[in-house]
Amino acid sequence: MEAVAVRDASNTPSLAPGAGCAPLDVPPASRSAADSSRAPRARTAVRPREPRLGVPAHPGRAGRARDQARRQQLVGLGIKLAASTVWSILKGAGIEPAPRRLEQSWPAFLRAQAASILECDFLTVDTLFLKRFYVLFFIELGTRRVHLAGITTNPDGRWVTQQARNLLMQLDDADVRPRFLIRDRDSKFTCEFDEVFRSEGIRVIKAPVRAPTARAHAERWVGSARRECLDRILILGRRHLHHVLAAYIAHYNEHRPHRALAQRPPLHQPASVEERVWADVIELDHVRRRDLLGGLIHEYQLAA
Repeated sequence: MEAVAVRDASNTPSLAPGAGCAPLDVPPASRSAADSSRAPRARTAVRPREPRLGVPAHPGRAGRARDQARRQQLVGLGIKLAASTVWSILKGAGIEPAPRRLEQSWPAFLRAQAASILECDFLTVDTLFLKRFYVLFFIELGTRRVHLAGITTNPDGRWVTQQARNLLMQLDDADVRPRFLIRDRDSKFTCEFDEVFRSEGIRVIKAPVRAPTARAHAERWVGSARRECLDRILILGRRHLHHVLAAYIAHYNEHRPHRALAQRPPLHQPASVEERVWADVIELDHVRRRDLLGGLIHEYQLAA
């Protein structure tokens, strides 16, 4: 009897006749009607589980790992708990995900420590005779009070360090105890400059590179000083610049309103009981105006 080799019809090379064997054509396997009706369908049966209570679509890896660790500890006690339940319990208790508990955003840090933070920066001013001056100033974040440290054409390390010593003596006389100093990474701020503050227990924080928003208060004051004063007057020399800035800073600290201070100036004193209470509508005869810097800045006060 002659041997017959049966090969898989789906494999074309396998249909070639072998040595000493007669080829046999086998049609490809056809699916029956019953098989074709067995199309894959969506699963309808769902195992009982905890309902989804708003679990984030893409939780962080660190938070997911910590939630998994909590579940494993509960499973070891024979308690089955879904991830959504852990998340809802933490959210109901006001507890942030694990990676965020020890972190604090930069705005939150500034708001929490504003009363003990100083910012410093340089302001450049060009005179009428094309001479550039560098103005070093400090600003208190809690009160928005500005301190004029010094003006020079050559802000080297020794000069900047001496201005830092002078400022600390002024703050000590005013009973101001800062804890943090925020500055940029300008090379003018040397290690000696930082050491002056560290010796007084003040921590120096360097702002990130090219991040003016990290020193938003100092940058805002520079913009205000230019728009309201320096861009409207021609500076002749150092003495003239010092006079202009001293007048503007006194106006800024004692009279100019600030939104962050409920429209009060930084050095505003709380109203006393003996102060006269004015009506909602004030007569113009009771308003007095005082001009500064030749009428460049106006201050308005109520007559006694």
